[in-house]
Amino acid sequence: QLQLVESGGGLVQPGGSLMLSCTTSGFSLAEWTVGWFRQAPGAVREGIACISKRTGDTFYSDSVLGRFGISRDNAKNTAYLHMNNLRPEDTAIYYCAVERYSYAQAMCIIGNDIEAWGKGTQVTVSS
Repeated sequence: QLQLVESGGGLVQPGGSLMLSCTTSGFSLAEWTVGWFRQAPGAVREGIACISKRTGDTFYSDSVLGRFGISRDNAKNTAYLHMNNLRPEDTAIYYCAVERYSYAQAMCIIGNDIEAWGKGTQVTVSS
């Protein structure tokens, strides 16, 4: 059973920060590439941050580059998304997902081998 659970979403003011967590249930995270995707109302789903098991292999979309950071703690079976300087356009449902053999960029851009998705957590940026 491949299960992922996101947490940490909520309401935050523009310019604020938030950290999301993604924890596996029923399997170890260590051998998987992990990605964060988001979907805003009326918009297409986009891969915004991905990290593979290879050291230093991360990818960020242009929309979040320099503001967001992805990390992982395999011992805790958890991946994180650190979000800084949040903007109203960051408002979306955020999902985590895993692929087994992907480089970070491949997962975020292509994402055609995703094997499990979390159910999502809502992030709302508003004053």
